[in-house]
Amino acid sequence: MKHQGPFVYLASQSPRRRELLTQWGVRLELLLPDADEDAESLEAAHLNEAPARYVQRVTALKLEAAMARLKRRGLPAAPVLCADTTVALGRRILGKPADAADARRMLADLSGRAHRVLTAVAVGKGARRWQALSASSVVFDALTPTQIRRYVDGGEPMGKAGAYAIQGHAGLWIRRIAGSHTGIVGLPAFETAQLLRAAGLSIL
Repeated sequence: MKHQGPFVYLASQSPRRRELLTQWGVRLELLLPDADEDAESLEAAHLNEAPARYVQRVTALKLEAAMARLKRRGLPAAPVLCADTTVALGRRILGKPADAADARRMLADLSGRAHRVLTAVAVGKGARRWQALSASSVVFDALTPTQIRRYVDGGEPMGKAGAYAIQGHAGLWIRRIAGSHTGIVGLPAFETAQLLRAAGLSIL
């Protein structure tokens, strides 16, 4: 594929990250794991690991796997972008729900309380690495069991950290956010632009 101007490899399955980069005028190509790569195991948390430390460690691991993938496939050189988002309730890490019951439990725990959304971003180019962390606070309204059940039955929480998507129906429950809306979606605009500029991309 021929490229006009600079582009970035996005090593993420997330359609939301892809949409955000496109909105910002960043040209991208997906750099997704091979079928034999165990990408899920990279997301395992260590015992008593602090959420901020966890999300930065996982993002760095994802980046190294993506850089190795780029080299293995013999693709043209370009910056590689990775990100990971986690929801933290105190020191507790709320990752992607294992099933519907797990999603209902997470949402019940978040109901009426403030939690943090942490998104780490990392960019690699050649031997160089840049990383940043976005931390936001989100306050949910008190949710009824019926609201939670309907939301989970709709399928939106699956595959989402903390069992919700701010850009979906869960946005109706959010009383207040402090921080980065795009960071909560999964790719913080300000930090991502800083890293891509550092890697030589021309961004507004």
